[in-house]
Amino acid sequence: MRTLITNIKSLVQVEENKRIAVCGEEMSKLNCIDNAFLIVEDDKIVDFGEMSKLSETNAEKIIDANNRFVLPSFCDSHTHLVYAGSREIEYIDKIKGLSYEEIAKRGGGILNSAKRLQETSEDKLYEDAMQRLEEIKSYGTGAVEIKSGYGLTTEAELKMLRVIKRLKENSPLTIKANFLGAHGVPMEYRGRQSEFVDLVINEMIPRVVEENLADFIDVFCDTGFFTVEETDRMLFAGMQNGLVPKIHANELDYSGGIQVGVKYNALSVDHLECVGDEEIACLKASQTMPTILPGAAFFLNMPYSPARKMIQAGLPVAMASDFNPGSSPSGNMQMILTFACVNYKLTPQEAINATTLNSAYAMGISETHGSIARGKKANFYITKDIPTIEYIPYYYGTNKVERVFLNGKEQ
Repeated sequence: MRTLITNIKSLVQVEENKRIAVCGEEMSKLNCIDNAFLIVEDDKIVDFGEMSKLSETNAEKIIDANNRFVLPSFCDSHTHLVYAGSREIEYIDKIKGLSYEEIAKRGGGILNSAKRLQETSEDKLYEDAMQRLEEIKSYGTGAVEIKSGYGLTTEAELKMLRVIKRLKENSPLTIKANFLGAHGVPMEYRGRQSEFVDLVINEMIPRVVEENLADFIDVFCDTGFFTVEETDRMLFAGMQNGLVPKIHANELDYSGGIQVGVKYNALSVDHLECVGDEEIACLKASQTMPTILPGAAFFLNMPYSPARKMIQAGLPVAMASDFNPGSSPSGNMQMILTFACVNYKLTPQEAINATTLNSAYAMGISETHGSIARGKKANFYITKDIPTIEYIPYYYGTNKVERVFLNGKEQ
């Protein structure tokens, strides 16, 4: 099926030569073609250019963009969108002043979600997660990483990952699965945390690999969760079994999580509220993508990661939603653009790079996703009638997406 889209007001983030990521001051540059066309063959982008140079006559389907913008779909590289039930009662606790760590110590937070998930059927988890995928798709997301981590037992973790596998098979979104067995320490392992680490290494990882359920392995390396030494052991075991490492790092403290992630060439280190010169220097010497989660910092009223400092140091920066029931109950990547600009002082151009090409890198798919380039997956959206691309983060709280195309097909 050959599809031609005409009369595009501006085709945004065009690449003649594909890049896998954008670093430093290059993040402020966003190549656009005004008054453009786009040609899709089956699920791939095959051509684009100025309308005045269009010679296409054999497209089977022609779509008039009616002077709207076309952008590559968001790549949301950090979510926990398979979960059971909401946690708005904890939201009230936060309003009353309880910290994230205090709620976790009382058996709330991740442990609350784990208890609910263990009691919920796989079919129910799948149905609810598919609804969330449909929601984020409508806001322009075309690729998403989904983590386990609300199981905290072998069978519950496998249940979550089987749900993610079903979502992969049945959703048009590109989905990557991340095994996060070390998301928290179950109550029954308090005081003997090393035994739980052994369980992750000796029982969970082999089962996950045996059933081919995950692309990545992740660990929550931070104060009150897993130590650098424990993280080191689990990442090493995951890598030995063919899982690509990623890591939750430095959300609550200068935990050493960034350094251990870089040690194992982690694809990304995520959260990063606590980042100083030492961490920036470590990242500069690596191929690991620093990934900021603005929704979580906003919702938890935490300090903001020094995104501007990282960019000025020449680093790339990715941003993702952290969609989860406890600390970021939204997968709306348009809001992440707004947070990026307002709270982290990124320009709209930098924010778009952070939520498309760089976040595609953080999922290991930037060769095929994250920009408009020949040969890449035809994942993009047509906006509503808006004046500029800057309007997307500026006019926050409403959906600026009019039509969504994934794998070359309108959704």
